[in-house]
Amino acid sequence: MNCQELAGKIQELQPDASVQDVAQLCLLLSHSDERLQMFKEPFKLKAAWKEMGLKLQVATDQHAAMTQELEELASSDPEKFTRDQIWILVRAIKVQSQILQMYIGQPQLDV
Repeated sequence: MNCQELAGKIQELQPDASVQDVAQLCLLLSHSDERLQMFKEPFKLKAAWKEMGLKLQVATDQHAAMTQELEELASSDPEKFTRDQIWILVRAIKVQSQILQMYIGQPQLDV
């Protein structure tokens, strides 16, 4: 199965999806399992599609929460950062790393 075939299958599952959403899902699914042939079976594609959707939603929610914390942190004086504020920065790096790893297809690190 190639990307075009996978995109067609995704569009069958989600006909109202934008071109960007289909492309994003193709990328994420292709990185989630190298055996793209398994996605020819609709039930396997649907299961993988739902799982990837949940992972993406979790990552998006974490990113939104981190963005809010970072915006609050940006308004404070860096010379007076507390330990909690430093942990906010560390968590933000971890969240960004997890999202990047989803898109480039490398295994996520446990930090």
